[in-house]
Amino acid sequence: MEIITGVERRRRWRDEDKLRVLAEVEQPGARTSEVARRHDISRGLLWYWRRQLRQGRLAVPSAPGPVFLPVQVSDPVPSGPAAPAATGADPRIEIVLPDGTCVRVGAEVDTAALRRVLTALRR
Repeated sequence: MEIITGVERRRRWRDEDKLRVLAEVEQPGARTSEVARRHDISRGLLWYWRRQLRQGRLAVPSAPGPVFLPVQVSDPVPSGPAAPAATGADPRIEIVLPDGTCVRVGAEVDTAALRRVLTALRR
């Protein structure tokens, strides 16, 4: 039995904390009642947070800032007397994603367009 002698205040949960608790519930073999008990909250509150997440009312943190990715630089142009002249060649960047998707970008593509394409491919 718990006896409350003072005024009990509501806790304020940050979105990050709610999402962390919800991630625990989604783990294989996790039980909602055990997660709720561990965090001293009701199961109903967990269900409410799930509904908020589904409805888009619980903010999922945006991706962190820029991240460094491994880059492989290669020179596809053969060297020697038979090699075409490099002057006037269109510089290109080739981006190969982990799933095998390949994006080739020429110098004329602006940064905003490239960002939109890469964002669409991540989904």
